[in-house]
Amino acid sequence: MVKTKSKGDFVYAVGRRKNASARVRLFKGKGESTANGVSIDKYFPGPVNYDVWSRPFRVLDVSDRYYVSAKVVGGGKKGQVDAVAHAIAKALVKENAEFKKPLREAGLLTRDARVRERRKVATGGKARRKKQSPKR
Repeated sequence: MVKTKSKGDFVYAVGRRKNASARVRLFKGKGESTANGVSIDKYFPGPVNYDVWSRPFRVLDVSDRYYVSAKVVGGGKKGQVDAVAHAIAKALVKENAEFKKPLREAGLLTRDARVRERRKVATGGKARRKKQSPKR
């Protein structure tokens, strides 16, 4: 479990993807990264998810100097892990402005605005499907 720290010991940032929103606190030092009070490796299991949320640290080669505490709501696991990565990248830039260029080049600071398309009226339950017209 992460020890509670005083107010000035972390950098705060919000990341979003699809319907998911992640609020991240970035701490200096060594510690266990958590998501919603659980170890982040248990909350986002598997090597693919690890690659996504740890990418900002790996781009900068600072994974041993920082750890995070994240609160994630909304969306599915894929959107949530992308939201956490976005928030971590934004928090790292707040921590050190020199991190902005490599993170921007890696595409980690851009909010991915692609969201699910809403269904339209008279489309038979799908977004773009058209109802079949009769032949005669």
